[in-house]
Amino acid sequence: MPSEAPPVRIAPSILSADFGRLADEVRAVEAAGADLIHVDVMDGVFVPNLTLGAGAVAAISKVTKLPIDAHLMIEKPERYVQAFADAGASLVSVHLEACTHLDRIVEQIRSAGAEPGVALNPHSRPEALDYVLDECALVLVMSVNPGFGGQSYLPSAGRKLRRLKEMRQARALSFAIEVDGGVHRGNAEDIVRAGADILVSGSGIFQEPPYERAIAGLRDAAARARAKP
Repeated sequence: MPSEAPPVRIAPSILSADFGRLADEVRAVEAAGADLIHVDVMDGVFVPNLTLGAGAVAAISKVTKLPIDAHLMIEKPERYVQAFADAGASLVSVHLEACTHLDRIVEQIRSAGAEPGVALNPHSRPEALDYVLDECALVLVMSVNPGFGGQSYLPSAGRKLRRLKEMRQARALSFAIEVDGGVHRGNAEDIVRAGADILVSGSGIFQEPPYERAIAGLRDAAARARAKP
């Protein structure tokens, strides 16, 4: 008998939080039942936006016991992997599209003391990860074009989630499938049914207070999907 799938995890994206009171926002979503804190790191080059760095991750790590999920939307991420791991990131994800030597960077993340993840932009095929999947703790599917919060979910992401789930099952691998972009209570059930194990939600949590209700809504949707796969 196959083992039961682990519970779906909820990862609030602080890109949508109130940066003027970021510590309070992180504490609030932790108290509301979040499983991870998702930090979108953007360099203004790989994506058309500039956000937080390793210093912000270090500050967040001081106010939460939750794992920090650092999503590096940056060029040449190998320059900063160690800094984010040292700052307290438990998971560090880099983009396939930004890495010339992806296998080397995946190993670098693990050697730095973090779990490695690889993110895919909407146009990228899961098959491009075939030779690194054995080493990945996480595959992050972008369900919007990366750069800005508040975008609508791209339905094509569902096909990619299903394909990753098939690849994982066929090879008896254990990487988690994370989805980031446009996730909310209204579509979470379909997203989990397609294959997601981690739901990143920014506006779907921070713009839908109280946070307890928003997170519970995502968790309930995930439970419905798992009950009727």
